[in-house]
Amino acid sequence: MEHFTIATVAQKSPDFRRVLWTGEKTQLVIMTIPPGGEIGEEVHEGIDQILTFVSGTGEARIAGETKEVAQGDLVVVPAGTKHNFVNTGPNPLVLYTVYGPPEHADQVVHRTREEADAAEAAGEDEPPTS
Repeated sequence: MEHFTIATVAQKSPDFRRVLWTGEKTQLVIMTIPPGGEIGEEVHEGIDQILTFVSGTGEARIAGETKEVAQGDLVVVPAGTKHNFVNTGPNPLVLYTVYGPPEHADQVVHRTREEADAAEAAGEDEPPTS
């Protein structure tokens, strides 16, 4: 059994991205976006994403719409939808997200967005295959 006190685990992680668990059809990831930082505009073809915000404040930019997000908010990003999440506050924007199917390498940790972007560009952040 996998069990996480997810808000606590997410709050304690300073890393930009940390994959906590990967299954055949879904993946659990925690993220910490520094003040002034962002995930970066992206589209996940064939992958749905559900993000839940643990602390901080920011903006969800989804398919040309912008909405403020804060602790307790949940945002759904359907597969194929352009999106970005931006930290607009003075503190880290902390969240956890579920991808279906998995998007990242199992157990991968990227300390910064730059590290994450470099790993993706080099093909080093690929989800496991069945």
